[in-house]
Amino acid sequence: MAYAIRLHQHGGHEQLVYEPIELEAPKAGEIQLKHTAIGVNFIDVYFRTGLYPSPTQLPLILGNEAAGVVTAIGAGVTGMAVGERVAYAATIGAYCTDRNIAADRVVKIPNGISDQHAAAMMLKGMTAEYLLHRTFKVEKGHTILIHAAAGGVGLIAGQWAASLGARVIGTAGSADKAELARANGYSQVIEYKREKFVDRVRELTGGVGVDVVYDSVGKDTWVGSLDCLKPRGMFVTFGQSSGPIEGFTLAHLASRGSLFATRPSLFAYTSNRDDLELSSSRLFNAVSSGAVKIAVNQTFSLKDAGIAHRTLESRATTGATVLLP
Repeated sequence: MAYAIRLHQHGGHEQLVYEPIELEAPKAGEIQLKHTAIGVNFIDVYFRTGLYPSPTQLPLILGNEAAGVVTAIGAGVTGMAVGERVAYAATIGAYCTDRNIAADRVVKIPNGISDQHAAAMMLKGMTAEYLLHRTFKVEKGHTILIHAAAGGVGLIAGQWAASLGARVIGTAGSADKAELARANGYSQVIEYKREKFVDRVRELTGGVGVDVVYDSVGKDTWVGSLDCLKPRGMFVTFGQSSGPIEGFTLAHLASRGSLFATRPSLFAYTSNRDDLELSSSRLFNAVSSGAVKIAVNQTFSLKDAGIAHRTLESRATTGATVLLP
């Protein structure tokens, strides 16, 4: 019997219900997986609360990344065998023990990378890949600012950007988180509860500002993020853990020196097979080479997904959070 965490109505973490589900044989072009580890991300919270519209009708199985073992193969699928380890991201429905999924949305996990680390890295790691390599191509000599430096994307992006030769400045909510960020590629970390991050960034850059800001916080930081940029710098907003951005106009960009702004998504950067393979291979190579280390700092039973959400929302987590079926 397969089981899943299902959402029957939007709301708090108590709306996540563990229950049995019917699982058919995989259709043409699909494979069936038995999950071994499932990643937890803020986008799951957004879908749960209704902040983001549900991609399918309720009841909904949340979750956007996981690792597992192939247990069955549908007609027409080639290059894949029962028993192989695979992982995926940006395909909702991961909070379950078993599932069917389109074969072209999964990638094989290389030897030397565990299932837990694969589940923890796919969404956050491929997000870091497109942010650093394609949304704004970070190179040696750039100075960048990353909010939530001790979070899942933040720890990966900090290491990766440092390996590219960038000077990486981060923000964090506590001394412990700042210390963790400094151990993961950040040259300076600003404790935003203790000091104003805009003033500190200006001080650290000699008044020049940074080339790019990666902002996953949203409501509480976006104005300050714009004020941290040098003329013609880029504001990249890719999340909203503090709430959605309100009141933004193009005039904000003009008045600060012809800034650029973008709101990218992992789905848009991995929507076709070539892009997915490019992103995942860059990520696996970065991890295999040791340039990026994946920190799985919290694990919960799949049944305790609600507790995992509550912990994530309290900002008490660092690194990645994984559910174990």
